Amino acid sequence: MTAGVDLGRPQAQAIGSDEDVVRVRQLVRTVAVAVKLSLVDQTKLVTAASELARNTLIYGGGGSAEVTAVEDGRRRGVRIVFADSGPGISDLALALTDGYTTGGGLGLGLSGARRLVDDFDLKSAVGEGTRVTITKWSR
Repeated sequence: MTAGVDLGRPQAQAIGSDEDVVRVRQLVRTVAVAVKLSLVDQTKLVTAASELARNTLIYGGGGSAEVTAVEDGRRRGVRIVFADSGPGISDLALALTDGYTTGGGLGLGLSGARRLVDDFDLKSAVGEGTRVTITKWSR
């Protein structure tokens, strides 16, 4: 157990407010430190998680994040699953294009988060919600 976090099981955090986005960032940082990601990789992962948590809140109407310490036999990492039951994304390819936004931002949230992590998986269905899974591995 590290700083109140049981690395042996997924850690869930509801996302329903700006304060919850901060809690996601803190949880991700705690798990990233515990699995010994480098400071650079910690920063990349926390930045990606912050963007995705904010998207979950703003575009998905809230949802959850599940943070898990993972191993693949050679290395350790952190996997985060963001899920919402919002309106979904009708055109995934367009949503992942730099500069595309439906909210007036810079349009770098999804595409930027994808560049910051090692594994990125986006599933969405209109009217059903969105699920984004990211993983950052130790080097």
